Amino acid sequence: MGEVGAQPAAELAVIGGTGFYELPGLTVTDRVHVPTPWGEPSSAITLGSVHGRRVAFLARHDAGHRLLPGELPARANIYALKRLGVSRIIAVSAVGSLREEIAPLHAVVPDQLIDRTRGRDSTFFGEGMVAHVGFADPFCPDLSTALAAAANAEGARVHRGGTLVVIEGPAFSTRAESQLYRSWGASIIGMTALPEAKLAREAELCYASLCFVTDYDVWHETAADVTVQLVLEHLAQNAARGKAIVSRVIAGLDGEPDCECGRALDHALVTAPHLVPASTRRRLDAILARHWGDAP
Repeated sequence: MGEVGAQPAAELAVIGGTGFYELPGLTVTDRVHVPTPWGEPSSAITLGSVHGRRVAFLARHDAGHRLLPGELPARANIYALKRLGVSRIIAVSAVGSLREEIAPLHAVVPDQLIDRTRGRDSTFFGEGMVAHVGFADPFCPDLSTALAAAANAEGARVHRGGTLVVIEGPAFSTRAESQLYRSWGASIIGMTALPEAKLAREAELCYASLCFVTDYDVWHETAADVTVQLVLEHLAQNAARGKAIVSRVIAGLDGEPDCECGRALDHALVTAPHLVPASTRRRLDAILARHWGDAP
């Protein structure tokens, strides 16, 4: 398994959501269980190469889709990828549409989030360590641009930008909630981008989301209400295209990222190093090593 400071086991990660449980074209070299201070990730992480790049693949809900959105060990998932040397994360998700023009089977690369989750652990910090990262623009603009361009090149009908509302689930929205989110100007609705995106920012990782629309939620007057069967049917139709888009993005990325994501903690760390408890410092070592050196 790759370690921080050694040759990275992977430079880029793909987190697969509903219906996206493997990454075709990945030449597998290993499957690893990465222990973290927050327990085990959702699944074993598959390591390999795509187009000559070292890639890690993580099934967000585990094989067989066994984890509810609110049960996902998001801190363990993101920290494990950080430990493996990842600098970019492509997150693939199924979403509902809140706009007439964003139809089922379309793709969306959102640029904003609204958090409607409850009680999910959404930070690595605490226990004697305070940090406040900037989150005004929650998705990496460079990686998002690459995703949208790849989707266009693969012939997908893709919408660049828009606000993703993340609800707690696991139940779908009421009609009143769906209309409320529409009144806020939101574009799509899902259950898993948070706290993933916040944690990725704290870990100084680029994070972008490729969302596939499966339904019109429950606001539409004529379209069928969202059901699990409808979601899975539309995901099956989009699966091959989604995997082709991800493969194209991986092939087209050059070198290491040069965006603000990798410097998110430069002006975010509040607590002085000598005041941080040793146990907290060790727990955060993969995140803080760039700033403070290896934990004692």
